[in-house]
Amino acid sequence: MGLSMVINIDELCETVKFNCDIADARHAGDYTLCTYLMKMRELYRWEQGYAFDVELKNDDVGQWVRDREEYWEAIEAQAYASLPIAGDCHDPFEQASVNQYLLPEGFVYSSGLGQKSAAHFFLAKLDERRTQEGFEILIAGKEFARDLASPPAMTRGDTIFIRRESLRRWLWERVQEWQWNRCEGALGRALASYPIDDNIERTLDDLVEDQLQMVLLHEIGEHSAGQGLESDWQALLMAVSGTRAELELRAVRDNLADAKSTLPALLQQPRPELLHFYFAVLSPLRRKLYPALMVAYESWCQSGSTDLLEESVARGESHWAKVMQAALQIYQQEQKGCASGIVAMVEHQTRVFSEFFQ
Repeated sequence: MGLSMVINIDELCETVKFNCDIADARHAGDYTLCTYLMKMRELYRWEQGYAFDVELKNDDVGQWVRDREEYWEAIEAQAYASLPIAGDCHDPFEQASVNQYLLPEGFVYSSGLGQKSAAHFFLAKLDERRTQEGFEILIAGKEFARDLASPPAMTRGDTIFIRRESLRRWLWERVQEWQWNRCEGALGRALASYPIDDNIERTLDDLVEDQLQMVLLHEIGEHSAGQGLESDWQALLMAVSGTRAELELRAVRDNLADAKSTLPALLQQPRPELLHFYFAVLSPLRRKLYPALMVAYESWCQSGSTDLLEESVARGESHWAKVMQAALQIYQQEQKGCASGIVAMVEHQTRVFSEFFQ
């Protein structure tokens, strides 16, 4: 059955956009002012179709932000809309049933909850569909509807969604930050291997292809990190939503995912720029919780030996798995009052792990 007989793509796109707007209305305030303004500029750029090298006019962006915030106020309390497909209404969080119709026609949709229980939605062209290590990998191309956060990748069950356009935009932001100050460090070391000053579009093309593989490795590792724990882990995250404990728990799982999957793969390949880039974009919280890894990275930069990195990664895998289990035990004992105990436990375990490498 043809697409026109099953899906009114324009109507579906408008509905997904509306749900993205509601999600933004409810959660845009979760960001710091600096991050919020940066994300709003890039959302404006995306909506208007401006290339990355086009300088945006502050007055135009400012008026658009004011209009958008006024619109958000009007819709914030509304419920997420059902998705109209094949003459039926689908729950916007039932992505599997929606994709049964979309994937054969070359489109892909995803939905779910992220940090602070914020909803995320997107609708895009399907660039590639494949299986790997028991996962269905759906790689999205041009996006028709997206929210302010637009995470480049996410895993839902046994399906991994990777968004080329969001990944490219995230990489552009990293490159742009470096171009402003050109500080020495991990990002400068990584970008030295790309033609950043000669051809920014080629640089972004190359970065997207490289980082797509890294993102995929992380998602596979994150799934592995949660095997046997998923329902309990999600309940724990909901119990501590919006607290310091949630941020630390997400960082703990990310560290475990990379110790299991991403870092072992990086240490086995001959391209040091990929390892430099990994450390360049590692979040401040993950660095704080994993200081042994940062010491090992500096050792590698100075000596060229990966011995300390390999030891830190190997010990990190068992360490982070232990921390996840300890967090679940605290939750099982204290339920909604567990946040402070989890923060204390994570930070204690960080000190213990760091002392081993001193």
